Amino acid sequence: MTETHFDVLIVGAGLSGIGAAWHLQKKCPGKSYAILEGREAIGGTWDLFRYPGIRSDSDMHTLGYIFKPWKERKAIADGPSILKYVRETAEENGIDQHIRFNHLVKRSSWDSNTATWSVEAEDAKTGEMHRLTCDFLYMCSGYYSYEGGHRPDFPNEAAFAGKIVHPQEWPEDLDYSGKKVVVIGSGATAVTLVPEMANEAEHVTMLQRSPTYVVSRPAEDALANRLRKVLPESWAYGATRWRNILFQMFFFNMARKRPEKVKERILGMAQEELGPEFDVETHFTPSYNPWDQRLCLVPDSDLFQSLKEGSASVETDHIEQFDETGIQLKSGKHLDADVIVTATGLKLVFLGGMEIVVDGSVIDPSEIHGYRGVMFENIPNLVSTFGYTNASWTLKADLTADFVTRLLKYMDRKAYAEVRPEAGEPIGDEPWLDFSSGYVTRAMEHFPKQGDRMPWRLHQNYVKDIFALRHAKFEDGVLVFRSRQTGGVDVDDPASAAVAAE
Repeated sequence: MTETHFDVLIVGAGLSGIGAAWHLQKKCPGKSYAILEGREAIGGTWDLFRYPGIRSDSDMHTLGYIFKPWKERKAIADGPSILKYVRETAEENGIDQHIRFNHLVKRSSWDSNTATWSVEAEDAKTGEMHRLTCDFLYMCSGYYSYEGGHRPDFPNEAAFAGKIVHPQEWPEDLDYSGKKVVVIGSGATAVTLVPEMANEAEHVTMLQRSPTYVVSRPAEDALANRLRKVLPESWAYGATRWRNILFQMFFFNMARKRPEKVKERILGMAQEELGPEFDVETHFTPSYNPWDQRLCLVPDSDLFQSLKEGSASVETDHIEQFDETGIQLKSGKHLDADVIVTATGLKLVFLGGMEIVVDGSVIDPSEIHGYRGVMFENIPNLVSTFGYTNASWTLKADLTADFVTRLLKYMDRKAYAEVRPEAGEPIGDEPWLDFSSGYVTRAMEHFPKQGDRMPWRLHQNYVKDIFALRHAKFEDGVLVFRSRQTGGVDVDDPASAAVAAE
């Protein structure tokens, strides 16, 4: 491709970016677009992470695209299967022909005089800078840094004679068969790694400072597989999708309204899995309520099975220091190790760490508010995909794509060149995410805020977002549009005129 100007630039060729391109092609077929991908391959998360057992902790009937039914038997799918699904989507629809690989977006600058974004992307191999322009910027870059995960410095770790590995940087040649492994962490990555590594290691210990709620679920969805045999594929997929959406919403609402009851049930299920002698109170009873942090899903009880079989164990303790042969704990216990895996979390970044400049002024993300969870105060012609913390990411990604395509068609009908949310009065400051997980709280000071009322609120509710995104009116007194003819405020538009009058 030799073009440098596009109607739309999509940043990121992962699950969100490929889905965004499909919606754009389908609903706005006249729009030219390109996808800028910083790496050499399609897939995003599912291509980057290569650690043993990598899988989704959401079911594929909701993590899958609304337009492409998931056909595999396993609903809790492994990473390679998800990667295959994303790449199939790109190839089947010709989306792969629009991707520019090794284009790591560093900076985007908006010019109101021309109503265009200038996007600067670095070639990861050569260091060469590419400059492209677009009318609309669609961010699908996820929410964590691809440069590396969160990695605490542990006391005396240089003394350890074995291998220390972070899951985000998993070496292809790591041999842990017949070895003692310690996995530091208790989140989704840790509970995935432990049972998988236990299949080959001598023993795997999950070392955690504090427990996480862990829930088992069948890897295969029996009802979904039966429905596919008797219903058209799209009907079966749609029915299963909505059943799972409603169940997720019900469970989350129950956790908010009756946390003690939900906590009792989760812990009871863990005790049933592990047997009456296992110390569930110490190792699987968090200090917080369910869904204050994300629950960990384990398919077919694989983690619990490893613990019962003795191929894995769990220690809830604090690290005193590393030494040559492993980890010394503050309780006085020593964990022997040949390999230590630091499953200590991600680093969250806003818009992939891209610098944003609007008419010569660098935007500080922490000083702006989000609009409907997809746009940002005073930033024109930019939408970002940010999925749910309590449900599947792609549910929000599909709704965001609906919003984008409706907005683009609306602007074309009205001959608008620019749209930006503007707050005409104080709207409050609340964290972008109301979530107590460490990887979230470490990053929130660098993220936009949300307001105390709509449309400045970030929903964690799919049904509410259907109305907030798929059916929202654009003339809401917050979105300000500027016409192509004058580049100024279009006083014929009610929303623009109201804001202009203020």
